[in-house]
Amino acid sequence: MSDDILRRLDRIESRFAILEIISKYCKACDDRDVPLLRSLFTEDAEVHSADGMMTGIGLDGIMEMYRTRFEVLDISVHWTHDTIITFDETDADRATGEVFCHAEAHRNGQTLVGSLRYEDAFSREDGVWRFSRRLLKFLYYVPVEEYGEALGSKLRMRGYGDQRAADYPETLDCYNTWAKHYTG
Repeated sequence: MSDDILRRLDRIESRFAILEIISKYCKACDDRDVPLLRSLFTEDAEVHSADGMMTGIGLDGIMEMYRTRFEVLDISVHWTHDTIITFDETDADRATGEVFCHAEAHRNGQTLVGSLRYEDAFSREDGVWRFSRRLLKFLYYVPVEEYGEALGSKLRMRGYGDQRAADYPETLDCYNTWAKHYTG
């Protein structure tokens, strides 16, 4: 088999393996399957949220961050939708990606809905793909009864008892400059 075919086959298999760890992440969070969650990250991984509410550095730091999250989070359900995966052209064991998601949760006695994106980095070690970085960004995270009003507001981060600006799309250059592409 040619090197090109082997490289392409590796990318196909790697894409499926990465999609599987993304799904396993949702399962681990929703089921509170701590051993599964731990198995999905490299030893030196980092997890952050754009709003600064979540930070975990190194595997033990990440697991401690999730422990504190799980303490205030009752039932949750996460759905992933579309995923973009880009493989590093210089290192077959590295990739980056963006995952588009929705979540529902009952947290601190309140039912919340959220739309979010993860910006990820993936590493393959000993033939196994894992997260080496996750950055969580929210389009909205709101109490369910505020959803209708919140979606029309720039203050769509309401899961922490106050109202804050969302992480995107207003922070994206393309969102703010799209109209110039349609003017003559």
